[in-house]
Amino acid sequence: MAKKADTKGVTVVEQGVYPVPNIPMKELLGCIPTRLFQRSALHGSLYIFWDLFVIGCIWKTANYLDTFIDPAVIQLPHPYAYTFARFALWSVYTFWTGLFATGIWVIAHECGHQAFSESKAVNNTVGFILHSALGVPYHSWRITHAKHHASTGHMTQDQVFVPHTRSELGLPARNPEKEDLLGSRVADSVKQELWEALGDSPIGAVIGSAKYLLGGWPSYILVNASGQKRYPKGTSHFNPNSPMFAAHQYNSVVVSTIGILIWLGAIFAAIYNYGFFTVFRVYLAPYLWVNHWLVLITFLQHTDPLLPHYRASEFTFQRGALATLNRSLLGDCGSIMAWIGAHATNGISETHVLHHVCSKIPHYNAWEATDILNKKLESYGLPYEGRPGGWAEVYRVFKECKFVEDEGDVVFFKNAHGIAQMRAQLPEEAASDSGIEVEK
Repeated sequence: MAKKADTKGVTVVEQGVYPVPNIPMKELLGCIPTRLFQRSALHGSLYIFWDLFVIGCIWKTANYLDTFIDPAVIQLPHPYAYTFARFALWSVYTFWTGLFATGIWVIAHECGHQAFSESKAVNNTVGFILHSALGVPYHSWRITHAKHHASTGHMTQDQVFVPHTRSELGLPARNPEKEDLLGSRVADSVKQELWEALGDSPIGAVIGSAKYLLGGWPSYILVNASGQKRYPKGTSHFNPNSPMFAAHQYNSVVVSTIGILIWLGAIFAAIYNYGFFTVFRVYLAPYLWVNHWLVLITFLQHTDPLLPHYRASEFTFQRGALATLNRSLLGDCGSIMAWIGAHATNGISETHVLHHVCSKIPHYNAWEATDILNKKLESYGLPYEGRPGGWAEVYRVFKECKFVEDEGDVVFFKNAHGIAQMRAQLPEEAASDSGIEVEK
């Protein structure tokens, strides 16, 4: 995005163009071989066993190395050095365990999409066990996640990662004489005013990103933080009477809550028998890493200056499904870490666009299907690959994606200066009279 400032104190940017697609689902799905839609509980189970095996090896290795951090075995220069060495060892354990446990989370999520097995009973049984063991109310989240897939990128129907609008943030109303709707022309005085209102400092972005990664998942499950804003304040996945659930889903929500109560009971029993610090380092710290990876991955899949959000008049399922990005998890740390990140988490970040096009394709087939789909999307000029996923990218996206306008049927994020990187180009046969594709 090229930028220049004119002599009248106005910043003008040359935006990228997003070609709003009208691709039939038959065409998107038709390019994928039928064999890739096949589901196998046996095949999927191998990945569960593999992830558990790797986690067990990490735990065994950490315990073995811990025996060497002892004055009787090794001489370190200071007594505190033993504490530091043990802390470093178990920190490495929690990182890698959390990464591979995220892979188990992904398979549980796959069960919720009925992509693990041909049997609904098998899917729901395995999904309930795995998700409950990771502190997730299986059916409650399965229900709202299905709504997310049905309305991805919809400003009033999507369930999570819904952008804040200008008015919701209490920002000054847009003055057409000083800034255009698209965010390609903004007066310097408006830029300063927005900057001061949003408080977009580097330290603030770091703190905001950290809070999002650490507390985003429990906040969403408990009180709908970052979720659909039309729900009443405090809407919870644990309330069977919540407006996000239908009446016939009441018992499923109750069963999910019972699963979480059993999970909490098991944690307290383990603390009683083994002590808090043992349970914390072996399970709770990796569990926090799982939550962190979950938020990081899903946030970056659905949030980027490149991606549109739609209001009802321009939304279709296909447009929402394609308003996502694939990203190489840990790809910014080099090719080896990218390979580990992708395979530890069963490719959930790298094959996400395909997952939205058809969520019943199992993850082990999603790699090949993604390569095929990417070629189709490339022929339409659609973005499908974002920058590698990691902490630096969360920081960048957090700074660039501040709000969208209250007006417009296809909207893009604006940054703290009111500038947007992209503008929509609607197909001629679906031209809108909103002016969003022509106003400068």
